[in-house]
Amino acid sequence: MTNHALLDSCPLYQGLSPQDKAYALSYFDAKAKQYEKGEFLHQVSFPLQRFGLVLSGTVQVYMDDIDGHHIIMNHVEPGDLFGEAYAFLGTDAPIYIRAVTEAEILWMSTARIKAPLSPAGPLDQELSNRYVACLASRTLTMNQRVQILSRNTLRMKLITFLSQYAAEKGDTFTIPFDRASMATYLGADRSALSRELSRMQAEGILTYHRNRFQILK
Repeated sequence: MTNHALLDSCPLYQGLSPQDKAYALSYFDAKAKQYEKGEFLHQVSFPLQRFGLVLSGTVQVYMDDIDGHHIIMNHVEPGDLFGEAYAFLGTDAPIYIRAVTEAEILWMSTARIKAPLSPAGPLDQELSNRYVACLASRTLTMNQRVQILSRNTLRMKLITFLSQYAAEKGDTFTIPFDRASMATYLGADRSALSRELSRMQAEGILTYHRNRFQILK
């Protein structure tokens, strides 16, 4: 596992020597598990005992609103983490986690962070700090999500959503959603979303083909 290429892209393991990486895997009690497409990794009303790193495939984290509609909270691709806060809190997690494709997940524990060994190993504080940094990064990501959902109109949700991608990737980019998933992520009706995208394209605001977008103004 220490040789897995995706470990080097994860902030918990990035830049560590093979020896330190092996220690980190032990520190987080890391265990890999395979999932079939459509399989649930977690269902609502149960504590999330561990947080995950996607080694292959794609998973989605979503929850239901008060009307029972699905809202996608996170689209997680290889090299990305999920469930860090819920795993640390150990409370019931009001989320579903499902494999969009066949997936391999590296599940990790926060037990050593919450109850450090004495004496602590030389890397313990560094790994704990890295975990906290991941939580801070997740907070920023969720703030972006709130910015989208707080918009009053579908057009403003779209503009906010696409502007966030453009700020990170430039005026031309690909999003990790098909149209149905994009509608769910935005908390919108799929047909209404398609109509609004068509209007924005007709007005010269953007062009798109499937999940490939170009911002024109």
